[in-house]
Amino acid sequence: MGDKITLSIIKADVGSIAGHHMPHPDQLAAATKILAEAKQKDIIIDFYVTHVGDDIQLIMTHRKGVDHPDIHGLAWEAFKSATKVAKELKLYAAGQDLLSEAFSGNVRGMGPGVAELEMEEREAEPVITFHADKTEPGAFNMPIYRIFADPFNTAGLVIDPKMHDGFIFEVYDVFEGRSVLMKTPEESYDVLALIGTPGRYIVRRVYRKSDNLLAAVVSVERLNLTAGRYVGKDDPVAIVRAQHGLPAVGEVLEPFSFPHLVAGWMRGSHHGPLMPVPMRYAKVTRFDGPPRIIALGWNISKGRLIGPVDLFDDVAFDETRRLAEMIAEYMRRHGPFMPHRLGPEEMEYTTLPSVLEKLKDRFVKTEEVKVVKKHSDLLSH
Repeated sequence: MGDKITLSIIKADVGSIAGHHMPHPDQLAAATKILAEAKQKDIIIDFYVTHVGDDIQLIMTHRKGVDHPDIHGLAWEAFKSATKVAKELKLYAAGQDLLSEAFSGNVRGMGPGVAELEMEEREAEPVITFHADKTEPGAFNMPIYRIFADPFNTAGLVIDPKMHDGFIFEVYDVFEGRSVLMKTPEESYDVLALIGTPGRYIVRRVYRKSDNLLAAVVSVERLNLTAGRYVGKDDPVAIVRAQHGLPAVGEVLEPFSFPHLVAGWMRGSHHGPLMPVPMRYAKVTRFDGPPRIIALGWNISKGRLIGPVDLFDDVAFDETRRLAEMIAEYMRRHGPFMPHRLGPEEMEYTTLPSVLEKLKDRFVKTEEVKVVKKHSDLLSH
């Protein structure tokens, strides 16, 4: 035990090569330079820069707590520097996720996604960071629930005394901007009633019930709700602590062996399987996808990031990837039809409203009797 350490993940899409494929190495170098200078100045303890798909991922440790303007300002500076490179190289969608020109003290609501977890380091502090592309925050609902509330996934819920009492889920309503705390296993069915609608209700945090230890955090930013238009999918991140009275690393990874359907993929408007991939496959191609996720394993020692271990770089997930490819093929065959394409409530920020606006004067009310008569006339000919 000692000073509290904060693990912060702040991510953004600020431009990429060949459409939505991946950032240019010079962009990653520009962001790395900014964070390296901040480490020398003791603003942060340690950092790691990577990407998944077209999103640059800034992973940082520090002692400043969550939502600190120094840390958020640092991330903003790194993204602006990477954006400058993107504009110089004429990359696609340069600065896409930066919805403002000026930093106002916190990047929340300004485009980037954020997951931050403040902790007192345990004797050993294993942590997994998840980074997804071409999907939305609700993509974590099913796996997070299975990690912390499903005994068929997590044996520790049954046999570990520190976990046996269950966990508390904070469920966030992205439309209303409010949260509710719910206990599992007592309120499991009520939790599922909400988070089964992942476009609106998102598992934001999970606490161990026995001592309120914060076990997991998920980014909840919805870009379309923030910008009022479609500017890209949210591409969420999550932090999950493991072991020592929390789910084991294997229990944390197990839900991702099922490539469940998530919203996102092409133009943020299609359902597809969430494919767990190693870092070398963290780039999207087919139909700008399929949606994918990487898992980085760490130990934290006095704020130092020990790692990462590329946890999905394992043959144990080969069959999951193969199944995801089969699901992707099946869904693609639907073309522009549901259930591949999202429902109308999720299409609000695409071209659908403009199509309806263009056709509004061409829609006419047709009385049933006239329809029947017209059809009869047509059939008689």
